[in-house]
Amino acid sequence: MPAARAMQRSGAPAACTALRWPAAAGLLLTLAAMSAPSHAQGEKLRHVGQAKPGKTARATPPPATLSDGLAETRLVEVYRLTGEGRTREALAKAESLARDYPNFQLAQLALGDLLAARVRPLRQMGDVPASVPAAGDAAPPRAAGDVLGELRAESRQRTDALRARPPAGSIPAQFLEIAPRTRHAIAVDASRSRLYLFENTGKGMELIADYYASVGKLGIEKALEGDQRTPLGIYYITSRLDAAKLSDFYGAGALPINYPSPLDLSRGKTGSGIWLHGTPPDQFSRAPLATDGCLALANPDLERILRTVEPRTTPVVIARQLQWVQPQSLQPERQKFEAVLDAWRTAKSRGDMQRLLAFYAPGFESYGKMPLSEWSRGLEAEARALRGRELQLKDKSYLRWTDTADTMVVTFGEVAAGARTGPVKRQYWMRQGNQWQIFFEGVIG
Repeated sequence: MPAARAMQRSGAPAACTALRWPAAAGLLLTLAAMSAPSHAQGEKLRHVGQAKPGKTARATPPPATLSDGLAETRLVEVYRLTGEGRTREALAKAESLARDYPNFQLAQLALGDLLAARVRPLRQMGDVPASVPAAGDAAPPRAAGDVLGELRAESRQRTDALRARPPAGSIPAQFLEIAPRTRHAIAVDASRSRLYLFENTGKGMELIADYYASVGKLGIEKALEGDQRTPLGIYYITSRLDAAKLSDFYGAGALPINYPSPLDLSRGKTGSGIWLHGTPPDQFSRAPLATDGCLALANPDLERILRTVEPRTTPVVIARQLQWVQPQSLQPERQKFEAVLDAWRTAKSRGDMQRLLAFYAPGFESYGKMPLSEWSRGLEAEARALRGRELQLKDKSYLRWTDTADTMVVTFGEVAAGARTGPVKRQYWMRQGNQWQIFFEGVIG
């Protein structure tokens, strides 16, 4: 930041005084005890296909090694050293961090504060003049309070999430059952501006990395086109967009998700173009509330996700606040729903249409708004084609979403006994009292 560069030019004396941030001192002392962390539509219309003049789009080879989470780890180390009163070491670390990540504003802020603290006590984190230049040579200055308010909020979100780590071995409560062939999953805790990346191992879901992420300017719970909110719910990554085909605004690339989902559509929600994407070249990260509804991550963090997840199969849970549970605690609910799904499978295997149709809600729809009356004809044809063979459900996943209703998103491969392959289907079930009913079903592969 300009404040940091101004302090570097001031010729401050070598002796360092302790930082005096009434609002931040407690935070820094807490960080001293922390270990290092583990690892919208309006935006689309403004930025897709808007390459810079004279710029030729070209594919950028992926980096030889990933550096996801590294900048945040180093920033927390600066905070820790500062909280311990080791300001000389903190200053050296901050200078190195700001040099390696010149567009990381929090790093520049930490450096500026450490330099300023050599000549005077600081009243608060980011004790700078009344206004600072905005990004871009022609942009008017922004009030320092606006800029610093965003940076303080980002710092608070990062450190709060790192201080309150998920319990060891825990997973989000939405992960009722993840099929072994689903290799990765993502969960987002909007209250902490945090994205968690999981790997499906032989021992179950394992948290392998987590990152700071920005959400919509007006927060979460998207309902309408252009409302600048990030949706809440269970989604799937639909594709991977190459950075070379996007404007610089999206940084390392983008991963669209399937908003609006069938549940969203059943609730009359509108909008489209919700992506996980990176940041422009002149911006390492964005404020906690900064997008038109997307999830924005620092480019090194997004690069890790781009190289890890699989389109069409990777679920993305976006929650107001994640509830972390031990996997074994989900077993009773998993078994209860397994029994319901097995009853549906049995009815279809036997061609018992009366029993089978009882599992479908009156307002059922499939892709293209196909009503139950039309869908049922296809179900009957499928049941006849089985010719008494048992239907098997392979690679089952259940993801549970609970808000004003209790919903289950179910994915499985449907294979007749003796057959090698079959369609991959996705169902959305909703609990009505004590009964689960299907309100959407479609073939996805």
